Amino acid sequence: MIELAVKLILAYLLGSVMGGLVLGRLTGASDLRSSGSGNAGATNALRTHGKAFGVTVLAIDALKGALAVAVIPWLPWPILESTVLPERWIALACGVAVTVGHIAPVFFSFAGGKGAATLLGVCLVAIPAAVPWALLSFALVLTLTGYAGLSTLVAALIIVFYVACIAATGLLSPLGAFALAMFALVVWTHRSNILRMLQGSESRFERVMIWRRMLGTRH
Repeated sequence: MIELAVKLILAYLLGSVMGGLVLGRLTGASDLRSSGSGNAGATNALRTHGKAFGVTVLAIDALKGALAVAVIPWLPWPILESTVLPERWIALACGVAVTVGHIAPVFFSFAGGKGAATLLGVCLVAIPAAVPWALLSFALVLTLTGYAGLSTLVAALIIVFYVACIAATGLLSPLGAFALAMFALVVWTHRSNILRMLQGSESRFERVMIWRRMLGTRH
């Protein structure tokens, strides 16, 4: 399984290229890890550095997720092996590796983001039909509650439901294992958000809570 190991390492290294930290160094912006929540992902970039910076970080982090699944598994491998995994299985494994690289980047002292943007890029390639439902649920929960963490958790759960109930493969498949593993990883990376929500101290995106404003104007 040398091919699998090499390609997983490549995907992990690609994930370790943090869009927010690289962009911050190129533009002279402050380190995301010393601003706001201290997270190096797109949400904190949007909160602390504005829309243009945040959207650019989101695009970079999603792009590396897509590339890890769409390109790395199909790189030519010159060494013949007795057991060769199908590229679609290697692709899912690379999706996990690139997400882990984003969360614990070797190039930035293993202090990265929470993986949502990179996972979005992975799913755009691996499970494209599920992405609109995940994005719709994310937007609905965010505009209702203002909680970005809760919105991400719900979107990841929708991916699991899609694979379980709609996708032909079902949960008892490599795709199902991937969806469950990524949901568990999202829960783990958002554990502090979950705790703060339970304590009532989690910060909200007040400006995106359009449903609360609309309902409030009716009274």
